[in-house]
Amino acid sequence: MRKIKLMLAIMLTMAMVVGCRGSQGTKDNQIVENSSKESVETTTEEITTEEPTTVDLQEFDFTMCFAGDILLAEGEITTNNLDSSPNGLKDCISPEFLEIMNRADYTCVNNEFTYSTRGSALDGKAWTFRAHPDRVKYLKEMGVDLALLANNHVYDYGKDAMLDTLDTLTNADIKYFGAGANLEEAMKPVYVELGGKKVAFVAASRAEKNKMTPQATEEEPGILRCYDPTLFIEVIKEARANADFVVACVHWGTERSTVLEDAQLETARQYIDAGADMIIGSHSHCLQGMEYYNGKPIVYSLGNYWFDEYYEDTMLVNVRIHGDIYGSNVELSVVPGMQDDGKTVIFTDDSEKERVYQHLEDISVNIEIDENGVVSSKE
Repeated sequence: MRKIKLMLAIMLTMAMVVGCRGSQGTKDNQIVENSSKESVETTTEEITTEEPTTVDLQEFDFTMCFAGDILLAEGEITTNNLDSSPNGLKDCISPEFLEIMNRADYTCVNNEFTYSTRGSALDGKAWTFRAHPDRVKYLKEMGVDLALLANNHVYDYGKDAMLDTLDTLTNADIKYFGAGANLEEAMKPVYVELGGKKVAFVAASRAEKNKMTPQATEEEPGILRCYDPTLFIEVIKEARANADFVVACVHWGTERSTVLEDAQLETARQYIDAGADMIIGSHSHCLQGMEYYNGKPIVYSLGNYWFDEYYEDTMLVNVRIHGDIYGSNVELSVVPGMQDDGKTVIFTDDSEKERVYQHLEDISVNIEIDENGVVSSKE
């Protein structure tokens, strides 16, 4: 098959060369240009190029890593452990997990708190989280490139604290999405070039039953909500028109429950129909199931990664995208572990790994997981 593909590529290239009377060069990035030409007279004059087309012959291969909810707020068990540990972050999260996050070409976490020393906790809100801006350095140690802010805690201490959060992440060279200083920013996709391909990340939230985190407006900061999915679908369509791959992250579902809401099942499919290549969910504080829809993966919730004192199974989700002129392959795998007593530990015991794989299969729609954690659609 590989020889056939090679012969087809050679024939395609020869056909383009034969069709060009002028000389054509091959760029360093392996983009081969072919020109549509017209000859007005039979002369020896050079023929000009009119509508250039390109054929991308470049192979691509890149990885993305996704982690669930993290919490670095002052006074919480995670930061208390961090501040009292002789080895810092490595005493709180397994070094193997940290290595995986840092090794990926792009890593995203759900940043479930605000970075600021300003503001007051929202009245009537049971749980409010605020971290000193210096804590952002731990995201850098984790290898985080992108922070999900479309959640129900980024506005816990009001407008000024949220704006401080945006500035803190920007100054740390960490991108954010799903929230912003205004609605235009909150809706704006984050575009990143990975492996020579353009990847778009978009995010929205429908997590709160009692809606206390505001949607951004033309002039005020906030998040992008998707209780009504119309705006988020617009964002996904915009990303689809401008990127090779689109990742949609949604903060949704019922806390501490593996039972999927009807809205999760229905809108996930709408988002894929609109152009998303995969969906990564958060908010439930526990693992939820997965689904393949039209060949695209949906991870309904990553659960807690490093968040509180309760025992919860957790995981990193690794995505590898590779291919060439003939198409692309999206491979998804999980790396299981546990969060307990404010620490996150990778599972190395095969029986523990298998237990998590089986649990994920049991609560999922149509997936299976092999002994290496590779997820596939169950026909």
